[in-house]
Amino acid sequence: MLTWLDDSTPLPPSTEALGADSEAPGLVAAGGRLTAARLEEAYRQGIFPWFSPGQPVLWWSPDPRMVLPVAEFRLARSLKKTIRRFLHTPGCEVRFDSDCRGVIEACAKTPREGQDGTWIVPAVVEAYFEWHRAGRVHSAETWAGGELVGGLYFVAIGRMVYGESMFSHRTDASKIALAALIAACRARGVALIDCQQNTGHLASLGAREVPRAAFEAHLAHTLGAPAIADWTYDAAHWRTLLDPLDTQA
Repeated sequence: MLTWLDDSTPLPPSTEALGADSEAPGLVAAGGRLTAARLEEAYRQGIFPWFSPGQPVLWWSPDPRMVLPVAEFRLARSLKKTIRRFLHTPGCEVRFDSDCRGVIEACAKTPREGQDGTWIVPAVVEAYFEWHRAGRVHSAETWAGGELVGGLYFVAIGRMVYGESMFSHRTDASKIALAALIAACRARGVALIDCQQNTGHLASLGAREVPRAAFEAHLAHTLGAPAIADWTYDAAHWRTLLDPLDTQA
């Protein structure tokens, strides 16, 4: 039976998620308000919110889980050339946490792959921005001529990173931001990025599915690690992903 939450009800364990034979496999619970405290509780259990306008908050823990091992990121030759060109173009730059709200709001206008609408309803924008102010949510951004042209936002707890959503107003702008996040994760000792759900685009970048139990075991190992206090962009981190000459102006 599905658990219905109020603001004082703790989230049930993922073992109570609906099974593969149900109409909503991976659904753990429904209801309650979205707050930074509730998000902290959920993500520490590998649970995340995902719902459409007009629905109650729905809490999910899919099995299997889509993850991107940082060491297995596939940097296509064409994207490598694009990054090199971007880094050498005056007025083009990568930033972290320069305009996190702007990134979240832009993502809210960008449907996920295979979906007509967006799950980033106003309540989601406000909750994740509240969590950003608490230091958990961050953004990787691409800027051109002083304009935010692409990016993504992510959650960081301990040495665990959860990818949320991305947007692009120019070709490959979000891919450059993702590559910058990969480089930053490699430099900071983050081994895995949670991608939540399987998409062809993520698979093409090296993401793959793992059993829920394996994902939760990884959480147990990484969530208690010392938190990464500073996600400031550092151009030197590109050296974990690119040849040194690619990053030199």
